[in-house]
Amino acid sequence: MNMFGKVRDVYKLQKQAKEIKKELANIHIEAETEMILVTVNGEMEMVSVKIPPEMLTAENAEKIQNALVSAGNKAIKKAQQIAAEKMKTVMADMQSMMGGGGEE
Repeated sequence: MNMFGKVRDVYKLQKQAKEIKKELANIHIEAETEMILVTVNGEMEMVSVKIPPEMLTAENAEKIQNALVSAGNKAIKKAQQIAAEKMKTVMADMQSMMGGGGEE
C-alpha cells in the first residue's frame, strides 16, 4: 500500500513538472544589447531577434554578431533563473517525498 502512495506521489510530481514546462514555454524573456533585442521563452528557446534596420550594414557585422551573442546569453540566463524558481516547488516536494516518507 505504501508503494502505491509513492507511485501516486511520483505521478503527481511528473504532472507538476509538465505543467511548469508548459508554463515556461509561454513565458517570454527579453534582453537587449546595442539596440538588438533577443527574446527567448522559459525553455531557453530563441523566439525572436530584432535588429534596427539602420544597424544592418557591412561595417556593423561584427558589432551585430557580438551584440546578438551578448543579448542571447543575457536572455538565456534570465530564463534559467525563472525556470529554477518555478521548479523549486517540484524539487522541494521531491526531496520531502524521498527523505521524509519513511514512516508506515
